[in-house]
Amino acid sequence: MGKKKVIFICRGNSCRSQMAEGFARKLYGDQWEAHSAGTAPEGVNPNAVSVMSEVGIDISKNESKVLDQALLNSADLVVALCDIQEGCFVLPPTVRYIHYPVEDPVRVAGSINEMSVFRNVRDKVKKLVEELLMQT
Repeated sequence: MGKKKVIFICRGNSCRSQMAEGFARKLYGDQWEAHSAGTAPEGVNPNAVSVMSEVGIDISKNESKVLDQALLNSADLVVALCDIQEGCFVLPPTVRYIHYPVEDPVRVAGSINEMSVFRNVRDKVKKLVEELLMQT
């Protein structure tokens, strides 16, 4: 039996979903084929790259990708990390879906605690990935 396919989605595919893809590949790459995408890709955020490198995961070569219907249709699991109001995607009714909103760390850009917010989001995303992919 082949690997299961998981897709992590957030609007910009710049932080949350990129982090989730990185954790899934590193921790569960032997069991899961991990992807990430967004409805309005913005490029991978340098702060996301930085906080992921702090935990030994390199996402610096990742690219923001547009959510593709064919990819969605081939998924075993789709995890939306965006808020409902962000208008993340349209999901086929046959695909297993989990909505786990995580704050978008980009919203604190320029604040004094910007990097601590990115680290907090990274840690939440790691916990989510571990809980979801370990059980499934």
